[in-house]
Amino acid sequence: MAECAFCKADTELYQNGVPVCLTCKHKREAKSKPTEVRTILVKDIVDATARVSAANEVFNKVIGQVPAGLPHPDGARLIHNASRELDAARMEMMTAHKRLNEFIGHGIVPEDLKSGS
Repeated sequence: MAECAFCKADTELYQNGVPVCLTCKHKREAKSKPTEVRTILVKDIVDATARVSAANEVFNKVIGQVPAGLPHPDGARLIHNASRELDAARMEMMTAHKRLNEFIGHGIVPEDLKSGS
């Protein structure tokens, strides 16, 4: 029987070729969960920021196409749609930031990322 590499308890369990007891295995897995949650939340921020950037480019392009005189008949509708899309993207980004801040600051895991969800 081998000794756990962490607590020196007897064990027959190996993880990646390293002897580890069940207690230490569970502790290590519990520590890795916050890292996984944080990684997902940071990725959400990156994705939301990319969406804001894309929506901002579309909005600026639409605004740039409006002539100085009378707008194109659909000009107001195009501006309104681009503005709504940009607003929605910004709200999504703010939500992503809030979720990460709550996790880092208070340990609150979003419901959709909890085990079993």
